Amino acid sequence: MNIRLDRLLADSGCGTRSEVKLLVRSGSVFVNDVPEKNPGRKINMDTDIVVCKGERIYYNEFEYYMLNKPAGVITATKDGREKTVLDLIKTSGRRDLSPVGRLDKDTEGLLLITNDGKLAHELLAPGKHVSKVYEAFISGELPDEAEISFREGIDIGDDKPTLPAKLEILGQDASSGQTHVRVTITEGRYHQIKRMFGALECKVEYLKRISMGNLELDDSLAPGEYKVLTGEEIQLLKS
Repeated sequence: MNIRLDRLLADSGCGTRSEVKLLVRSGSVFVNDVPEKNPGRKINMDTDIVVCKGERIYYNEFEYYMLNKPAGVITATKDGREKTVLDLIKTSGRRDLSPVGRLDKDTEGLLLITNDGKLAHELLAPGKHVSKVYEAFISGELPDEAEISFREGIDIGDDKPTLPAKLEILGQDASSGQTHVRVTITEGRYHQIKRMFGALECKVEYLKRISMGNLELDDSLAPGEYKVLTGEEIQLLKS
């Protein structure tokens, strides 16, 4: 694979495009043990060895992270006032990472972060109907026909009712009286699950995504923690 030297350095977290150009021209970058002062030089990642300020630079075209999103953090690439999910990814210098889809600020759970735009499109395209599973605690009395309503689609005020979804009632929380449920949807409408329960005169008190497609949230990740996806997990997402 061939890549421009300045892009390689920028994507590897050595600085912005303008900053790495200055680094190169200052003599801080070596290619095959020789100082390289041309930021536009084509680098063959199979044969060339690039060192920036004493550290060898490796390049992965795509990066994939599983984040257990905590409540209170917004799903965005950057924000002037709020902490974003990308602020939590401390081990990558990439500037082209993005969250795949979104979780509301108060929603926790599985969030994929990557720079693989093709995979993101496949997971989010409406026609693909990729399933997303959530667990929630609900206040208010669920109607007896709630599971049927979810299965048939619910009018949440949009042009069309929701696509068929699956509602599973897992039990009651004795201390709060809230109902513990699991919901599977194949859409990603704005505040969809909250609006679906709202249409049944119930309120979502807690919401957590536990899977997306074939990928399940790693139970070992505490809220705010993340990990690099394994090759097997990447294949699960793509299958």
